[in-house]
Formats: sequence, structure tokens, C-alpha cells
Amino acid sequence: MRVSVLGPLTLGLGARSGVPSAMKPRKVLSLLLLNAGRMVPVQSLMAELWGDQPPRTGLTTLQTYILHLRKLLAEGLGMSSAAVTRDVLQTRPGGYAMVVSPGELDVHAYRDLVAEGEGALEAGDERTADTSFRRALALWQGPALVDVTPHGRPLQAEVARLEQSRLTVTERGIETRLRLGGHLEVLSDLASLVVEHRFHEGLHGQYMLALHRSGQRTRALTVYQRLRMAMTEELGLEPSAKLQRLQQAVLVSDPRLDHEAGAPGRGPVVA
Repeated sequence: MRVSVLGPLTLGLGARSGVPSAMKPRKVLSLLLLNAGRMVPVQSLMAELWGDQPPRTGLTTLQTYILHLRKLLAEGLGMSSAAVTRDVLQTRPGGYAMVVSPGELDVHAYRDLVAEGEGALEAGDERTADTSFRRALALWQGPALVDVTPHGRPLQAEVARLEQSRLTVTERGIETRLRLGGHLEVLSDLASLVVEHRFHEGLHGQYMLALHRSGQRTRALTVYQRLRMAMTEELGLEPSAKLQRLQQAVLVSDPRLDHEAGAPGRGPVVA
């Protein structure tokens, strides 16, 4: 069985799919998969489906969705309904749980790769960290559960957690590549990211550093000025002291900004 939530929802074996076409059962399946191996309370599933005002028939309807999912899973996985109930979509006291084997769910593989990358960074092995972060991000095929909408509060919380992790890992991956001297390589990614995340100071700082190391000091300063203008006009805030120090370092061509000063194992370039 292969299961994906980092993009469109997919679940199946070969060409067979166990994903329902109706949206409410898709939401139930999604919430169960994002909590794979753990019991999801009936109350959480009902909140996902109907918010704070479930219908009087809500519990019965949820049970109908579970039965429908088990039938689809049996067809998609080539199993009997009894085997699915016993081994895949289980009834537990107070709720339900999806059981997936190691390597089946993409979000599990993603988290393992992120942990591997963080461990490599702590050990000073930037090249292994770079490989792990790249592999983790390559698992994403679009926004999490992009075809399961609208999200109720439980799914909103889970998806927000995943998307924040994706952004954090993206930033960590770029930091690692900068340490390895890949400033030219990250320029195009950062040009897009600072447009998408207009007030993310970390990404703007990385873009400034990559531009500076690529011999584009004027553009690096322009990136800072655009961010500062947007922050002051729209938020009434100044950039952080850390970013202001980076701007001053670019202005005077501080040698600490050079790649050699930020080589593997040397720590942050600007404190």
C-alpha cells in the first residue's frame, strides 16, 4: 500500500485506489491518515465534518462513512472487509485508527528524512544534511491534502503544522547549501520564496547573503529596502536587529559574509 498526503490524497495498491470520491469520507480518511497509528476520537471526526453543530444523526452518519471507507479499502488493497477492519481501519474505544506499515505513508518518510538531516547538521555533516533535506522536500507534490477541501478545524491544524514544517525545512536546506557554497544554486528558489513569504525575515536574509556572495551587493540591499518598506507601511514594524546587522555588513562588504567565513561547521554568518 502506498499512501500520500503531501499533495493530493492517494491511497491504493498498484492501479487500484481506496480513496472515496465524496468529500466528507475523504476528510475522515485524511484525518485518520495524518494520525496514523493513533486513535482519533469520534468527537474530532465529527468536528471535522460538522464543526460545533453536528446533526442528531451525526454518529450514525460517521459510522456509515467508516463502513464505506472499509469497503473501498478492501477493494483498493485487495483484502477482505474483515481483514481491513482488523488490520487497517480499526475500531478502538472512543474512536478509530488507521494502521499503516513502515514506508507506506509519505509523511512518515518525510519526518524520518528531516530528523536524519537535523542529526547530520548536529554532527557537522552538511553534505548528508543537504541530501536528506532535499529528499524530504522532494516528497511534496503540492500543498498538503490539496484536493481535500474545505478543511475543518482538526484538519486545518494538522495541515498548518505540516506546511510550517515544510517552510522550516526549506529554510534549513537553503542554510545548509549556503554553508556548502551553493549561493548561486539557491538564488532562483529564494527569489520565488521571498515573493511568496513577503515578511519572512529569515528567507530575506538568506537571499541577501546569496546575492552578496554572488557579486550582487546592490540587489542584496534592494531586497532589504523592499522588505523594510513593506513592513513599515503594512505592519508598522522595522526589520529585526539581526537583519539590520546583515544589511550593515553588506553595506561595508564585511569579509565575514564571504563563503569561507561561513564554511561547514563554522556556525551562522551573522549573529
